[in-house]
Amino acid sequence: MGAIVRLREMALGLSLVISMATTVSAQQSDWSYEASIYLFMPETETSVSTPMGTLDGTLSFSDALENLDFAFMGAFAASNGRWSLLADYNYTNLSFSSDTPGPASAGLDTSFTTQYLSGYVGYRVLEDQAAKVDIVGGFRWFSTETEFNLQPGAAPGRRTTVDGSWTDPVIGARARVVFSDKWSGTGFVDYGGFRSGSETWQVLLTADYAINDRWLIRGGYRYISFDHDLDGNDFKFDQSGPLLGATYRF
Repeated sequence: MGAIVRLREMALGLSLVISMATTVSAQQSDWSYEASIYLFMPETETSVSTPMGTLDGTLSFSDALENLDFAFMGAFAASNGRWSLLADYNYTNLSFSSDTPGPASAGLDTSFTTQYLSGYVGYRVLEDQAAKVDIVGGFRWFSTETEFNLQPGAAPGRRTTVDGSWTDPVIGARARVVFSDKWSGTGFVDYGGFRSGSETWQVLLTADYAINDRWLIRGGYRYISFDHDLDGNDFKFDQSGPLLGATYRF
């Protein structure tokens, strides 16, 4: 039942962004669109603070490939004049083991399924031949099913499960700088939460190369962070690393 509720929440967020684009597109015909698929290659850090102590695990991207069950990452954008609509979705399902200091435990097994969806409305505040800057506002939805299994050592083992989803409001800015006919750069930052017990933020920087009028390839770096209080436990999830992607414009 919980998985069904989370899927409904995700579908609702996607439908809101898509319906906004469809409604405005029907009113005005000069909208342009971008659809992207990308590979995010992060180091992943997860932790949960409980009354019995903090459990945390770190996973490199190379180890993630060996333990990955499934992943999908994609983005969509629509723009018309100064206005734009943006959506970004990430799904990851994997499990891994990590060492723990001291003899109290033989190691920590961590498994998680995470999803996050970001949706924004943007307004262009600066535009010339060399640069474009947009101010954006919207939401970020995050869902996780994370299990920490501390293997017994000198101390008995224990298992902690974090299962929940939430939505935070976010604000941010996007900038695009043109270097030549083929090369450009994009920067995106946002921050959200604005309440006790919930915080999220990200930084995204890419170098973009236009193959032709339709296709664009990107390479860059992303850091995204989540910190949320779930049932009195402080849950943290951070991912940082390079990314590669391709964008089709239509």
